Amino acid sequence: MNSQFTKIVRILLGLILVAFGINKLYAFIPLPQPSPEAASFMESLADTGYILTIVAIFEILIGLMLLIKKWVPFVLLLLVPLSLNILLFHIFLDVPAIATALLVVIMNGILLYKHRQKYKPLFT
Repeated sequence: MNSQFTKIVRILLGLILVAFGINKLYAFIPLPQPSPEAASFMESLADTGYILTIVAIFEILIGLMLLIKKWVPFVLLLLVPLSLNILLFHIFLDVPAIATALLVVIMNGILLYKHRQKYKPLFT
């Protein structure tokens, strides 16, 4: 796989995570109105007072680590449950806004595949 391609994918994924993570804390990107079910779910998460903040911080940290190319194989593994939950949220609650979720999952998959040699000791 072309290293220039994976560098672009890594940087783009990092930028998406940082942007959407910051947007969870300080809404600066106008997002389309979600479905009533999705809005209700997000509202209930916001009402907890900490879940969305923790998810936002997690997204920002993973995005920054990808941007500075620090511990990339490790943060890609940390991103798997987060990206899977983003995708499942959109599949079940907000299908019209699924494009970015698919992009995150696909880019995470590409980068996981690129670093697959680093994960071999986990499965032997």
